[in-house]
Amino acid sequence: MYTLSEENYLKAIYRLSQDEGVKITPTAIAESLGNNPASVVDMIRKLTDKQLIEYDKKKGVELTPQGQKNAVLIVRRHRLWEVFLLEKLGYHWDEIHDIAEELEHINDATLADRLDKFLGFPDYDPHGDPIPKANGKMAKPYSVTLADMKTGTTCRVAAVKDTSSAFLQYLLKLEIGIGTTIALVEKISYDNSLVIRIADRENTTVSQKFGENILVE
Repeated sequence: MYTLSEENYLKAIYRLSQDEGVKITPTAIAESLGNNPASVVDMIRKLTDKQLIEYDKKKGVELTPQGQKNAVLIVRRHRLWEVFLLEKLGYHWDEIHDIAEELEHINDATLADRLDKFLGFPDYDPHGDPIPKANGKMAKPYSVTLADMKTGTTCRVAAVKDTSSAFLQYLLKLEIGIGTTIALVEKISYDNSLVIRIADRENTTVSQKFGENILVE
């Protein structure tokens, strides 16, 4: 049994580890969680003592096999709860993250498996992130962003990188969701903003940051 704070750190380290080749530093963890570096260093010490992570100043922070197992379970519970909240309780996709943050810490041995079965074994959560299975395996995550696409390409929204309420509400305003078709009409060289056509509607201009936070297929 681990504390809520310890589980949040494990999940943050896991998410940072999904970017291949990136060194996970105390500063990166602090920025991810919005904590001060001093508290991060203290937690790194605690997690190391519990053999959940390994820390080397040159290599950074790495999850041990046990730490990886626990982190994946937390992520699994979080993403399953998001599906439940959206599909069964009628929450909007900009409301579910914070609630799932609370529910993911319910440590019942069979709850995740029962929830998974009840939901029909979904592969992805409402934001397009893959849901780990009971054996730790998961569907392939989406990695190509709208900003990566070539001008003239039409693609489908598969996931979003930014799951903040502000960004998701902006997408709702634009009537963009998972599965929405977007055509990249033009890339503006001055500031790298994008001219896009959403479904069959009129063209609209969005920022480069917007394009980098939409994952497509």
